[in-house]
Amino acid sequence: MVSTLMYVALSAFLFVIGVLGVTLRKSALMVFMSVELMLNAANLALVAFANQWKSVDAQIMVFFVITIAAAEVAVGLALLVMIFRRKKTTDIDLMNTLRG
Repeated sequence: MVSTLMYVALSAFLFVIGVLGVTLRKSALMVFMSVELMLNAANLALVAFANQWKSVDAQIMVFFVITIAAAEVAVGLALLVMIFRRKKTTDIDLMNTLRG
C-alpha cells in the first residue's frame, strides 16, 4: 500500500508545477491549465488525508471542488474566447486592457 506521505509528495510536486506554470507562462490557456493542476493537487492531498483518517466527508468535499473547478473552466474559457475574438491573441502581456 502506498503511504500518505507519497500522495502528499506527489500533490506538492503537482502544485509546484502549477505555480510555475502560472508564473512563467504567457498564454492565458496555459495559465488556466496550471490553475486546474493546482486545484487537482489540492484535491489529491485532501483525498490522501481523508483516506488516512478513514473519513468520507473530505472525499465528498472533493466532488464539490471538482464541480466548482469545472464551472470555473467554463466561465474562464468563455471569457478567453471573447477576449481572443477582440484582441486576436491569448498572450497575457498583450491583453493588459479590455478596450480596443
